[in-house]
Amino acid sequence: MAYFAAKAVNSTNVDLAPIALVGALGDMQDKYDQRSLRSLNEIIVNDGVSAGLLRVEKDLIFFGRETRPIYKMLATTTNPFVPGLSGQETEALNFVANLGIPLKQGDKLRALCDLTDEERKRLCTALADYLLSKGLHMEVDNLIGYVYILTKEEPNTALRDGREFAVVLNSTGRMDRPSLGIAICMGDRKAALEESNKILEDYRKSINKYLSWVSEKPERMRELQNIYVIYGETFINEKIIGTVSSIIVSSLTNNEKPLLAFANIEAEKAAKFSGRTTEAALRKGVNLGDVMRLASEANGGKGGGHNIAAGAQVPLEKLDAFLKLADELVGRQLKGEKLASNSHT
Repeated sequence: MAYFAAKAVNSTNVDLAPIALVGALGDMQDKYDQRSLRSLNEIIVNDGVSAGLLRVEKDLIFFGRETRPIYKMLATTTNPFVPGLSGQETEALNFVANLGIPLKQGDKLRALCDLTDEERKRLCTALADYLLSKGLHMEVDNLIGYVYILTKEEPNTALRDGREFAVVLNSTGRMDRPSLGIAICMGDRKAALEESNKILEDYRKSINKYLSWVSEKPERMRELQNIYVIYGETFINEKIIGTVSSIIVSSLTNNEKPLLAFANIEAEKAAKFSGRTTEAALRKGVNLGDVMRLASEANGGKGGGHNIAAGAQVPLEKLDAFLKLADELVGRQLKGEKLASNSHT
């Protein structure tokens, strides 16, 4: 809406279309067929394409298509999660090498964006066959999707791909350096971008630390009747809890149970929740936005969001009651019940 207001004030502000789309992608609004943007966002996409600021392609939808060597891109993917390749750099390297796809172009390691159409088709076919051999039919559907390329940004940089741009901005906000993200959006491609790349590296290290922490002890991620819960408590930074839940939910393949993760906000004596839905739960009609809003309001808190991603904040003393009600509400949705979606706000 900020973009449409700016465009109404002055039509030259159409040059802000890429920033508006980066915001939509960062907010996980690419929830339509093959990770596409629809509705009002589609108008912004068309503005960007018409102005020569944006190119939309269908491609393998792995993160790091502009910046990561092909095998590292496969090894670090969590959405889709590819068992045997995700988290396995040597196996991912061998997988690509066995396809006869050169890993280097001169001295430079090739990224997905550097592959020819024929090499991409070969890689896509091999990945589809590999996933089918593991019985992961749904993950095959997630291989191909729409990518949003910001044509005025330098190739092979994180700002060239809309989703990677969103992660850069996300990291500056979550690492308490939001002014860097604002400077990048305003056009700084020198000092602010250089500093933000360092922040992004620190951000990734923090995420890896938290993911390792969660996996160390089973009580840190508990399975209730209809949901999973990550008890981040005082260990996980409340600003990064959303990223942690996004990554972990992507590994819950073919699972109908959404994931709720929380971290304590000690100063406010509150728990901050970030919820993410699995594809299977979405198809069953789970809407986390309704669940978070109703469960939090019933327990002296506030919450809401989309069907796929939502958040809430509740007093620590109401934590157990909130989880019990959220679990019950998801169970009702899984049985086909529609929850009342009118808001009190």
